[in-house]
Amino acid sequence: MSAFFYGLGTGFSLLLAIGAQNAFVLKQGLKQQYMFSVALICALSDSVLIFLGVKGFSHVVVQFPHILIIAQYVGAMFLFGYGLRSFYQAFYSNAALAPSQHEPESPLKIIGICLAFTWLNPHVYLDTMLLVGSVSTQFTPETHLFACGAILASWLFFFSLAYGAKILLPIFQRPQSWKILDAMIGCVMWGIALHLATG
Repeated sequence: MSAFFYGLGTGFSLLLAIGAQNAFVLKQGLKQQYMFSVALICALSDSVLIFLGVKGFSHVVVQFPHILIIAQYVGAMFLFGYGLRSFYQAFYSNAALAPSQHEPESPLKIIGICLAFTWLNPHVYLDTMLLVGSVSTQFTPETHLFACGAILASWLFFFSLAYGAKILLPIFQRPQSWKILDAMIGCVMWGIALHLATG
């Protein structure tokens, strides 16, 4: 079972870094809107990418680097746009005092944004396919156990983040807290976008 627990640890170590996807899941958890759907999409997407990486798709990405280059610039544009939206909300939006009073957005819109954060983010491919895929080769022929551990880490992390965010709800009963969160998310989005565009 060492391969399983190594995969679990590797998965958590990659997920704990602050990123665009995590920030979006956290915000939906604070709003108490579509938490299950958002966490499910993120966990399922990671599961598919980890499976493909362990099964050798990472070699395809290495042979065709233009795939990541395209995702790099498309992802940068998307993150810049979402960061701009976050800054606008931070400076001009007057949110309701209670997060539960936030006007729900269209579920299709939320699902689309969530999918974009996953599938337009080249960091996701680098982490799940290249990094996890390459580390898994150390555990041949138990790569399936390593993959199961990494996949379990994704499921535990995203659902814990989405539903655990309610612990912070008393803090976000103040409109100023939402403005600070939106500004921080905007900085994260623009920081990642700049890194992608220049990297």
